[in-house]
Amino acid sequence: MSDTTTSTPSPLDDSGVDQSTQPKHSWLSRLYTGTGAFDIVGRRRFYYILTGVIVLVCLLSFLVRGFTLGIDFEGGTRIALPAADNITTEQVETVYDDSLGMPPVSVQTVGSGAAATVQIRSEALDPAEVDTLRQALFEAFQPQDNSGTATPNAISVSDVSETWGSQITQKALIALVVFLVIVSIYIAVRYERDMALAALAALAFDLLVTAGVYSLVGFEVTPATVIGLLTILGFSLYDSVVVFDKVEENTRGILNLHRKTYAEQANLAVNQTLMRSINTTVIGVLPVIALMIIAVWLLGVGTLKDLALVQLVGMIVGAYSSIFFATPLLVTLKEKWGPVAVHTRKVHSKRAEAAARAAGLAPEPVAVGVATPKSSAPQPGNRPTGKRNKKRR
Repeated sequence: MSDTTTSTPSPLDDSGVDQSTQPKHSWLSRLYTGTGAFDIVGRRRFYYILTGVIVLVCLLSFLVRGFTLGIDFEGGTRIALPAADNITTEQVETVYDDSLGMPPVSVQTVGSGAAATVQIRSEALDPAEVDTLRQALFEAFQPQDNSGTATPNAISVSDVSETWGSQITQKALIALVVFLVIVSIYIAVRYERDMALAALAALAFDLLVTAGVYSLVGFEVTPATVIGLLTILGFSLYDSVVVFDKVEENTRGILNLHRKTYAEQANLAVNQTLMRSINTTVIGVLPVIALMIIAVWLLGVGTLKDLALVQLVGMIVGAYSSIFFATPLLVTLKEKWGPVAVHTRKVHSKRAEAAARAAGLAPEPVAVGVATPKSSAPQPGNRPTGKRNKKRR
């Protein structure tokens, strides 16, 4: 009795390469080389769900918590006095509450050293309330002017109208619309329509999530925040365009080939630019963090803090959208209609036929025009006629 051995077919990838013979690399090595080992586009449904959950949380926060608007948007009175060594924000809040019978909106120390000041933000105060508060602060802390003389005039009071903040917001919205129109035209002309739609969707996601973080955490929205929102649009768009450029390079002429789908080549492009996207984000975030440290702990400048904060959130969100949302959305748009959808079905059909042949479920294709060799044995149905050839003379 003879022994028979059954060989297990080698696992082949879509390119016909035996994966069992390929060396194994760590995920850090695959991340650095960009070999396409991370199936980001193939798992796009998961990232769509994750993106949808993030958007839903932000929308709920808009409805439930709203935004903490700064004095430039709501209006009010701003009081500032020199911050001596013995003045704390808690003491200032106590004096304010005792003199006016209500707490201030916010009290913070801005600046450092001799230039440090205590800034009080409150609701709009009438002249009588301003005089009462100024006298109470002077009696409690004896602030000095630039000449070193203790005087109530060292306490500055200014009224802020909400119209200024609304004007800034209106101009920012106009700039945003113009920016989006120009960007859409450029991407549609330079690349294609679907890439423009995916880039705009990623930009909308970045704006929505950045605003959602402000709503969730309760960060104060100031004109610097609005300006910072405009600055992060360029960063997010730049990252998406770099990935799209690699997608265009990898998919050029793909409709004439049947080994790879558009989604697989797009996923390869994301992997090839993944390390670059991470490096760009880290390099961009580090100076912003340094700016926040200087603004908060050293200078106490609120404008720098607001600007750095929105840029920090926007850069991180923009990196996520360019990798996990923009390119997968582009592939989804491509595979819904048009020649890419037809090409994808053809590639999957050919792979299914190849898998069936490998499993012995389908006959091997016969090449057209190749003659099969004839056997010398008599074929069924061919019988001798019984006639002999006459011998020729």
